[in-house]
Amino acid sequence: MLLLNYLLKYALHMFCLNDTMRYFLCPGKTDMRKGMNSLCGVVQNQMGYDVRMGDCFIFINRTRTTMKILHAEDGGLVLYMKRLEEGTFRLPAYDKDSRSYPMNWSSLVMMVEGIQDDPNTRLKRLKAFRNHQ
Repeated sequence: MLLLNYLLKYALHMFCLNDTMRYFLCPGKTDMRKGMNSLCGVVQNQMGYDVRMGDCFIFINRTRTTMKILHAEDGGLVLYMKRLEEGTFRLPAYDKDSRSYPMNWSSLVMMVEGIQDDPNTRLKRLKAFRNHQ
């Protein structure tokens, strides 16, 4: 029972992005064939950061339809990926000082969900089929 409680508590912290983390959108277009190792190289060589610090690094492809998020957590690296079937990701303003597009949790969520400055309007997104019983 003790092991089960530990596993459930640990599972709640796995694969977790939140508002206490720093988020950086990589400048330019990223080849989505890149995996963890290649993206770590982009973070270090192009952005000047170390992925092991726990920040989240966001990569967008040329057509702005695919996003990857690279994040280091206890135990290893995690790579999230989202591909839009409809619409595109809208990019924030570039910051020359950080050589990136600094973002926060809410701006990432707004970008992924297609929410614009006016909360009543959204960019086009495909609706997932759900089985409601």
